[in-house]
Amino acid sequence: MIIRRLEAGPLATNCYIIGDEATKEAVVVDPGGDVPLILAALKEDGLTCKTIFNTHTHFDHIGGNGELKAKTGAELVTHPREAQELGRAGAAASMFGMRVPESPPADRTVVEGDVLEIGDLRGDIVELPGHSPTGVALLFPGNAFVGDALFAGSIGRTDFPGGSFKALIAGIRAKLFTLPDDTVVWPGHGPETTIGREKRTNPFFD
Repeated sequence: MIIRRLEAGPLATNCYIIGDEATKEAVVVDPGGDVPLILAALKEDGLTCKTIFNTHTHFDHIGGNGELKAKTGAELVTHPREAQELGRAGAAASMFGMRVPESPPADRTVVEGDVLEIGDLRGDIVELPGHSPTGVALLFPGNAFVGDALFAGSIGRTDFPGGSFKALIAGIRAKLFTLPDDTVVWPGHGPETTIGREKRTNPFFD
């Protein structure tokens, strides 16, 4: 599996390119913007973007959806509750004094228990509500792409509409902290970490 992390968009959101080495098909997770940078990275690794995956639909994670979809023809995928917010990115960004392009609607939605296929890779979908109405993580053996649910030493904000501190903590404990300790956590912002490290040191789980 090929994994590349790029900082993209107005809030330096972590955008991930996950590629299957055998088929050279890829999914781009949370393209917050800077689409030429994403396209250049895909080309450098010889990958074809087949899917755009939004862990959740806050404006800083979806600003590149439209341009990337137009340039690649990729399918746009997110959770059905998150999909309802895709057309409101511009209004949300303006509240923070920023501008992002509106996103096209989702081509397909996924819920917990579904599998996202990228070439020969299979990523399991788990729901992690709390930072947003129903954010979703994409889990592969040894790797968890968690959006803004869990960070190195922290968790996602829960004071946005649809947020819930209780739900987020419960979801992380039940669905992430049950993964092997050496699983790499790839968050929506900041450096990667591991499940074991967060279980031992994250102050929100003392």
